[in-house]
Amino acid sequence: MTKEENEKRLAYLKSIVSRLPDKPGSYQFYDENHVIIYVGKAKNLKARVSSYFHTEVDRFKTKVLVSKIRDISYTVVNSEEDALLLENSLIKKYNPRYNVLLKDGKTYPSICVTNEFYPRIFKTRNINKKTGTFYGPYSHIGSMYAVLNIIKELYKPRTCHFPITKEGVESGKYKVCLDYHIKRCYGPCENKQSYDEYQKNIAQAREILKGNTRKILREIKEEMETLAEQLRFEEAEEVKRKYLALQGFVSRSEVVSHTIDNVDVFSITSDEKMAYINYIHVSNGSINQSFTIEYKKKLNEPDEELLQLGIIELRERFKSDAKEIIVPKEVSVELENVTFTIPQRGDKKTLLDLSVMNGKQYKFDRLKQAEKLNPEQKQTRLMKELQDKLQLPKMPYQIECFDNSNISGTDAVAACVVFKAMKPSKKDYKRYNIKTVVGPDDYASMKEVVHRRYTRLLEEQQPLPDLIVADGGKGQMEVIREVIQDELNLDIPIAGLAKDDRHRTNELLYGFPPRTVQLKTDSELFHVLTRLQDEVHRFAITFHREKRSKHALHSELDDIKGIGPKTRDELLKALKSVKRISMATEAELAAIIGPSKASVIYQHFHQTDSEEANTDK
Repeated sequence: MTKEENEKRLAYLKSIVSRLPDKPGSYQFYDENHVIIYVGKAKNLKARVSSYFHTEVDRFKTKVLVSKIRDISYTVVNSEEDALLLENSLIKKYNPRYNVLLKDGKTYPSICVTNEFYPRIFKTRNINKKTGTFYGPYSHIGSMYAVLNIIKELYKPRTCHFPITKEGVESGKYKVCLDYHIKRCYGPCENKQSYDEYQKNIAQAREILKGNTRKILREIKEEMETLAEQLRFEEAEEVKRKYLALQGFVSRSEVVSHTIDNVDVFSITSDEKMAYINYIHVSNGSINQSFTIEYKKKLNEPDEELLQLGIIELRERFKSDAKEIIVPKEVSVELENVTFTIPQRGDKKTLLDLSVMNGKQYKFDRLKQAEKLNPEQKQTRLMKELQDKLQLPKMPYQIECFDNSNISGTDAVAACVVFKAMKPSKKDYKRYNIKTVVGPDDYASMKEVVHRRYTRLLEEQQPLPDLIVADGGKGQMEVIREVIQDELNLDIPIAGLAKDDRHRTNELLYGFPPRTVQLKTDSELFHVLTRLQDEVHRFAITFHREKRSKHALHSELDDIKGIGPKTRDELLKALKSVKRISMATEAELAAIIGPSKASVIYQHFHQTDSEEANTDK
């Protein structure tokens, strides 16, 4: 598009904006093919839509959206609540490219109560409102089965699929099945249970599905007391059984004070790409519905906007008529006869915290599910997290860490371990004998090893790391910086892992002068970094022990020219010690290793005796 064409496009769009009313409504943006690419809502259409065309719009994604707009339409409504409802409806209908995408990752089951003469109650994933009334969906399958089981225990609704009719029952068309004989059905098909009694049970089952369990408890208790007063004790005992079963179910599902009734609870958990909105409905102090939906962000939508959208979507989906909504933050939407509450303490705050916990758990489960299908996703996430924490220019694919090991300066060694994509790359590990440092000087040893490592990488034109991690605090970091920046003139980020008084890693350092980077000690990223530290420590210690072991096994036999390890081991096996070898005759030695080598060894141990004898002469 030429500059003139773009100016003409903007002039056309601004002319539409200038005619927009100062009323609530929904607006739609169209592309060059007259396809809706974005649907929005506003308290004030003119003010909201005109904001897209201000020169100070600084969000990249919003600029991209504006560049695609070729036409605008709008619908005026009476209130902001109507605007929200209309926006939600249009988004679901047209699925615009730049709107948040509602992602239902799987179809959750619901409970259906059919519209039949004798209704059935069962779980299903197929929603057909002509079939009956649906309750749910249930994101927690265990909760759904708990409700179904208590309904089956209390009311024993029929499970057969016969199209039972009133005429068929009256004419004796049907026969009871096995369920009746094993006391899983009261036999309404043969009129062993009356139509009125069956419908009464179904009505109470519907109330349980709605969460009105305390109402049913009161009704059952009144029925039980009435039967007892009429001296119908057997029937009263049966009703009492129902009462106790339902009371047990209610006590298990009770979460907060039963004074809280018909309340919706919403919370939002989000990151850069996704938002997760959890919904809980509370009736008579019990949670009878909990569900989480996720939105895929398209334009970096703020949490407040997404929370509003989620409230409308979920209340519509679950047909909620609650007059109080508990939320974690203020929302600008106003719903008719609905009060928004932001609790600070008490039972309502407990409910909000529970909703937040459910939202975070859902996010965690989805993340783990994705990482299980694609393990590289976890590695990329951790690298991106470390990049963000340290504000690195690129993701740290290759990380290298150094450590020294010595005992009072003896057998001084160093090690370098390499992690690629947050996993050990053992083929790239390096071990170093300290050559230029005398005595226990960790800083000088570190300086030598780092210089040797990166001088060689430069000479061999090997890839340099994206991040160097010092197994230590500010001192080690400064030594590495002197080599990397001052001597080799390289631009490689340097971090440090410092330990507390009990020698436990407790902070990540970065920058010069070093600053502490906030990192939770129970986070995955912290565990990866401590694993890096443990790995370099293990590798250095192992190398140091090997070197010490070689020295410990060294004997005087190793210093005799012409005598190798095999000959040494044969002698030690036969004579047990160097002292006994030195005292053996040449003939005894020859019997073990042959005359030639025996002569060399005998001369070595008796050379001094020969020299002294010659001197005496």
